Amino acid sequence: MDYETIIGLEVHLQLATESKAFCGCSTKFGAGVNTQTCPVCLGFPGSLPVLNKKVLEFGIKVGLGLNCQIQNFVKFDRKNYFYPDLPKNYQISQYDLPLALDGFLNIQLKDYEKKVRIKRVHLEEDAGKLIHVEDTSLLDYNRAGMPLLEIVTEPDMNSPQEAFEYLKTLKAILKYLEVSDCDMEKGSLRCDANISLRKFGVKELGTKIELKNMNSFRAVKQGLEYEVNRQAKLLDEGKKIVQETRLWDELNSVTSLMRTKEEAQDYRYFPDPDLVPFILEEAQIKEIKNNLPELPEGRKKRFTKDYGLSNYDAEVLVEDKALADYFERCNKIYPKAKNLANWITGVVLAQMNNRNKNIGDLKLKEKDLVELISLVDEDKISGLLAKNILTDMLESGKTASIIVQEKNLLQISDTSSLEKIIEEVIAKNQLSVKDFKDGKNNAIMFLVGQVMKASSGKANPKIVQELLRKKIS
Repeated sequence: MDYETIIGLEVHLQLATESKAFCGCSTKFGAGVNTQTCPVCLGFPGSLPVLNKKVLEFGIKVGLGLNCQIQNFVKFDRKNYFYPDLPKNYQISQYDLPLALDGFLNIQLKDYEKKVRIKRVHLEEDAGKLIHVEDTSLLDYNRAGMPLLEIVTEPDMNSPQEAFEYLKTLKAILKYLEVSDCDMEKGSLRCDANISLRKFGVKELGTKIELKNMNSFRAVKQGLEYEVNRQAKLLDEGKKIVQETRLWDELNSVTSLMRTKEEAQDYRYFPDPDLVPFILEEAQIKEIKNNLPELPEGRKKRFTKDYGLSNYDAEVLVEDKALADYFERCNKIYPKAKNLANWITGVVLAQMNNRNKNIGDLKLKEKDLVELISLVDEDKISGLLAKNILTDMLESGKTASIIVQEKNLLQISDTSSLEKIIEEVIAKNQLSVKDFKDGKNNAIMFLVGQVMKASSGKANPKIVQELLRKKIS
């Protein structure tokens, strides 16, 4: 392709406070329609907003976690626009003086690492929610006034894959900071993307398109991929790209026009007269900085250094804070870190994905997983059988030792008991026996698999392989 892709992302993060940004209304998700409102978040005349202290602290926390410079002077502005879900007809936001500036985070791709610059992090409130039913639109104002943090990057990403990795990395950091549940299904984390194309070697940026309505990181990647192809085709045809906002249609995998893009002056920003500016003391910022948790990048380095894990295993574990915490708790009672990591990133993670559950929802106690792994280490059960036992554990709530005892699953290591099964397998698989004799070593593993199958997974695979090699030769 003749064009360089330029991508910048805007993430809106709903902060996990108990009350809204500028009033005392609850932020609990799933409450009855319009039950979490008051004169302040509905913009009634005479009502006055008051900034939630926890919202400010969470904002500072995120800014520091993203290596930003926290600004000492805090000011709020009114962003004016008229839409049914905005009861005040303006949104309290920050315009020219955001809370944090000039940060960065590093993203890891297959063959390289890249720094993505964070342009700004600012506080604002959310709008309500429009619900469309046939030819009617209904309004739920529960979300109006929810505390949001907008995180804006510089246009530093050059592919949809880089944008995808940025979002994964950012989400991991935010989860570690414990400022949001980052649940896209609940709208706690939303992403808009700006994308433009330009000829390689050209310094001037192309006309940008804003993409909205992407409800997953995968959708962001797919929407950007579609736009790359759409814009490249227009440019190849000599057509002009017009600045506009487009919606991602996941059902049909296309983008469609939403509106021509507004400029900043269209919003008529001005300082909010009801929220006076104030100064952040350096001591307050320093205290929050000193209490920041260990973040994913640092934890990954520690996992590779202290536990001897591979970069891949450390990255998989660290990406999910709860899973990394689980690994460390297990390691305290089972110090074989590499083997433990293999189990958690393999069998356990597969169970989580198959059941669409996180490690907490899986309800797999650390001591129970360690007991299962220890049974394999002690050659009492095979690794293959252990996978099935884990499924039984999760479905029945029983421990591995109880399941092994009840189902008589102890591994068969007695050679006399195995020889009969092995002889039958050899007799039925003469072609594989010939292949092994002809130097095809992989054939022995097929025969081991047949013995395991015939023994219902109870045979000791190490002893089986030794006996097979001896008998065939």
